Amino acid sequence: MNPTPVTNQAEIDTRHLATDGADATDGQIARVAVADHTVRNPGDGADGSGLVAIFGVGPGDEGLLTLRAARLLAEADLVVAAPWVSDRIAHLLRPGTEVLDSATLEDSRPLVKAAKSGQLVLRLFSGDPFMFCSAAADAAACAKAKVPFEIVPGVSAATAVPAYAGIPLTQDGTGEVRIIHASEVSRMSASPGTLVILGAETGIGDIAKMLIAGGWSESTPFAITWNGTTTDQQTVVSTLGTVTADLKAAGVSLLTAHGRAIGVVGDGVKLQRTLSWFETRPLFGWRVLVPRTKEQAAGVSEQLRGYGAVPEQVPTIAVEPPRTPQQMERAVRGLVTGRYQWVAFTSANAVRAVREKFEEYGLDARAFAGVKVAAVGEQTAAALLAFGIAADLMPPEHEQSAEGLAKCWPPYDDVLDPINRVLLPRADIATEGLVARLTELGWEAEDVTAYRTVRAAPPPAPVREAIKGGGFDAVLFTSSSTVRNLIGIAGKPHSVTVIAVIGPETAKTASEFGLRVDVVAERPSVSALVEALSEYGASMRETAIKAGEPVRRPSERRRGARRRVR
Repeated sequence: MNPTPVTNQAEIDTRHLATDGADATDGQIARVAVADHTVRNPGDGADGSGLVAIFGVGPGDEGLLTLRAARLLAEADLVVAAPWVSDRIAHLLRPGTEVLDSATLEDSRPLVKAAKSGQLVLRLFSGDPFMFCSAAADAAACAKAKVPFEIVPGVSAATAVPAYAGIPLTQDGTGEVRIIHASEVSRMSASPGTLVILGAETGIGDIAKMLIAGGWSESTPFAITWNGTTTDQQTVVSTLGTVTADLKAAGVSLLTAHGRAIGVVGDGVKLQRTLSWFETRPLFGWRVLVPRTKEQAAGVSEQLRGYGAVPEQVPTIAVEPPRTPQQMERAVRGLVTGRYQWVAFTSANAVRAVREKFEEYGLDARAFAGVKVAAVGEQTAAALLAFGIAADLMPPEHEQSAEGLAKCWPPYDDVLDPINRVLLPRADIATEGLVARLTELGWEAEDVTAYRTVRAAPPPAPVREAIKGGGFDAVLFTSSSTVRNLIGIAGKPHSVTVIAVIGPETAKTASEFGLRVDVVAERPSVSALVEALSEYGASMRETAIKAGEPVRRPSERRRGARRRVR
């Protein structure tokens, strides 16, 4: 198999940036040749060697992985990393990839041995491998053993975390930036520019005192960011002279602040309140329960992440085949033989059920030729499009329900419509309202049980405890059945949890179960529900800021909760 090129031969203009001891000025240009870069296929070298790739996975946000890193992860045979690094990327590895804890290795020999056996070996580091890491030793061992290796740069926490906090390290094309580890602070002396301190999670007060002793003024701006680039990110802005008191006022201590921290010293800190963009997202850090399967929740979860939330899927129903498949078999034959004028899909599950039956018979979307297709809403239409079918009829955004579909359904015309039959593949618990309306309009509706819905198994105990104990900040209810089923399998959400529902009927059901409904979508769609929740979160944030109060998530308002300030 021939290796696939990642980049072609090219010339890239790069500007020199002034750093410690450098004389380069803004505008100097360097020509850098970039050679063809390929993933070495194990065993394609002259000596049968594999490859050791040494690279950084960035500071925490998966979106900051380089394209090269993502491709290597997908092809790796062996991964060596600290557990807190490998856990972040485990879902990107192909099945069967071996993962070793780097702490169990005394030296680089296992990497060399695996590569010589033809394996693609990845040695992972947080951030960038050549910044405050031991990657150089691993690379030297590979070079000594004449094993092919490569270095894949990663996004360094030293620059990414301040950027996510809204702190510029320089404010124009010039300036000085020094990056040190917290263990080196006592040897530093004051100088203009910005100082970035890695490993600042402990002894913050002592760090400030040592910097003041080194010549920095007590009024020098100082910011500390924990868990940078993740939804656990937390930034406290202060000065060297007041940081201890400000941390106490913010409720931050060794007991409440967990994770790695980076400190920034310098005038760029003054812009943090203006430039903060990540921690100010309306649902930042909110743990939101989505009562759907992982596959069904893909779109809504991505939308929630865009608002800064942490979605967690908890299925409340399970979809199973009908007890008697004969109905569906006859319906598929009818579609192929031209028995129906319309097919009406009232859920994405119905689309999947029909698609699976088609594939079972070796059929595809071409069997729908000449048949008109209706979709109850956006999610169902998207499932149809994934099958290769564009919906001919869909209710407007504010009426995407079975009732809305019935309202916009055209009456039967014996001149224009050669066939008066409508196929309605549905769940075993579907209502009969749409069938009745189609009959009134002159159509002959054949409703077929395409799938059964059964209550899902209860989620794990920690999830149930979080639901009942206020560990979730919000719950999205997309139907009355999700309300009934979630309470049935996991219990009633805590009173501090924000309850967001897709429409009036779902709100009525939630109220009947004693839940306080906080958010109702303006139109019955999941995307509108997420938008409504984000607006609610933004309103909560604005209210707290105007009142001069700390911005807290709903789960942090319950009694005994660990409180954080963002």
